[in-house]
Amino acid sequence: MTVLDVFLAVVGGLLLTVVLLSIIRTLLVPRGSPPGIYSFVDRVVSKGMRIVGRRLSGYRKRDGLYAYEGAAILVCVLGLWVVLLLAAFTLLLLPSVHRPFLALREAGASMLTLGFVSTPSVWATFVDFLAGGVGLFVVALQIAYLPTLYSAFNRRETEVTLLSARAGQPPWGPELLARTTLSDLDGLMTSFYINWERWAADVKESHASYPVLMRFRSPEPASSWIVGLLAVCDAAALMHSVSPTQTPMEARLALRMGYLCFRQLASNVGFEVDHDPKPDAGIQLSYDDFIFGYNRLKQVGYKLERTPEEAWPHFKGWRVNYESAAYQLADAVDAVPAEWAGPRSSGDRPIRFFMLKNRTPSDPDALDPTPFSPAVREDMDNH
Repeated sequence: MTVLDVFLAVVGGLLLTVVLLSIIRTLLVPRGSPPGIYSFVDRVVSKGMRIVGRRLSGYRKRDGLYAYEGAAILVCVLGLWVVLLLAAFTLLLLPSVHRPFLALREAGASMLTLGFVSTPSVWATFVDFLAGGVGLFVVALQIAYLPTLYSAFNRRETEVTLLSARAGQPPWGPELLARTTLSDLDGLMTSFYINWERWAADVKESHASYPVLMRFRSPEPASSWIVGLLAVCDAAALMHSVSPTQTPMEARLALRMGYLCFRQLASNVGFEVDHDPKPDAGIQLSYDDFIFGYNRLKQVGYKLERTPEEAWPHFKGWRVNYESAAYQLADAVDAVPAEWAGPRSSGDRPIRFFMLKNRTPSDPDALDPTPFSPAVREDMDNH
């Protein structure tokens, strides 16, 4: 055994340690975005997707491409783990096998538990047993990992899908309150906010433990878990701002859990987050857009206790808690451009949704007097 053999074996042992720690950190330890190999793959795949996506015109085409982003990250990170493990065991076998190709062949046969190649030495036998055990360990973890991911994804998307009937598609906070009034569902808002408080807590925990879930998109292009939670937070903030006496405490609890979820996930991704913003710090949403939402409530006969001028400072004080984090996450994953959901790097304007119309035999059309927001009207004027 030469000095070079010892050096290569040490390098192989260090590489094996790094890969195993990455696997354990990513799959077993629920502590936010894992550093190292996973973060590298996430950045490379996402960057590649964005480069290709910028060449596509229109949100729906990009959404069709980005639907593969989460799966691509999973396949690449799992494949990279296997390749690095194979390289580590190859280096560990070189002191006994001496020929790189034969060492690679024996390492692969041991990792896949094929067993058709072996070297009759104590060190090689030890490495073969270790490779077989690690191979089974990684396969078992991966088998258990995927069902856990898709279970969390299904729980998330169930509430997002239900929200489309209440808040439009893409969802919008004022439309949630407007449809609640039109459908006479005000008595169900307490249970609604209870469900979304638990939903936000579940997403906060699952997406922090398994960050690849943030890359998994909704089945419908016009749906998004980020925009959905933003709409629920906006609805709760609006209730507190325009009608404080009829707002249930559950709305405040859902709002708080919502902005804690946004802050945690934005921080895990690497964005700067103010965890204690001042109520007068200011927000990006314009007063004209707020008036548009206020008028939607007024249009359907929502019980308004404050004028827009009185409600605006209160709404800003609530929204400053989650707006920045939500906007950064929405832009990072290129979520559907929606009302009150922030700008996109692509420059896409909010997708117009159809407001719920109170059609009756005497008014079969029930036309909307204000169907477009200021941003959409500006875009129409420019074209």
